[in-house]
Amino acid sequence: MMKVFIIEDEIPAAEKMQRFLKRYDESIEILGQAMSVKQSVNWLNENHEVDLLFMDIQLTDGLSFDIFKDVKVEIPVIFTTAYNEYAIEAFKANGIDYLLKPITFEALSESIDKFKNLKSRLSETSQAPIAPIIDLQSALQLLSKREYKNRFMVKIGEHIRSVTTDNISLFYAEGRNAYIVTNEGKRLIIDYKLETLEEMLDPKKFFRVNRTFVLEINAIKDVLVYSNSRLKVMLNLNFDKEIIVSRERVNDFKTWFDGQ
Repeated sequence: MMKVFIIEDEIPAAEKMQRFLKRYDESIEILGQAMSVKQSVNWLNENHEVDLLFMDIQLTDGLSFDIFKDVKVEIPVIFTTAYNEYAIEAFKANGIDYLLKPITFEALSESIDKFKNLKSRLSETSQAPIAPIIDLQSALQLLSKREYKNRFMVKIGEHIRSVTTDNISLFYAEGRNAYIVTNEGKRLIIDYKLETLEEMLDPKKFFRVNRTFVLEINAIKDVLVYSNSRLKVMLNLNFDKEIIVSRERVNDFKTWFDGQ
């Protein structure tokens, strides 16, 4: 029986991972979940009976690579992240695979198959710890290869729907929730943080103008010069919230809006 531990700071992502693991093999024992570097270090210092770690890279209190500074990790790791720029560091750690979010069941299955095959081969020759099998070429390819999310599942009453990004004008955060606003002006709640969404969306089509809003290029009707060198964005749909491009993002916004 395989024992796994999940290091992930987003509850929906962790729950999805658990569903996929049980779907892959009902006998897999999920020992628990940590949401931060500190929690992970504490758990790893006290627990050693684990076969495989699933490790997100950006946690609530830093990068998961900081874990390796405080505890010796000889357990193989499958990195799961929305960010592709950390592939080289994953290669240097105990990474046996590197999955870009949104993770599919097929990709997860291939990673576990890779782990099981490697473990089987090593058990025939020695009992040495499993070494990383992400080669440098594969890591570099990850930096240039990226598939962006093109649809989102939403719940409307008792119904579950799929909304494609072609029908999304913007995303915004309010309180602890994030919302989709469709081209028709419908507002639908989703289980993502804006930080995660920003990395999942095609940067040619979507831009995060401030801490609250991520806009789709075709949803913009007009851009006005605002106070203190900022910009005010007007949309093609009726929307009751003012959208101001933050000062530190103005130059990047202009570049994006210009199509560069």
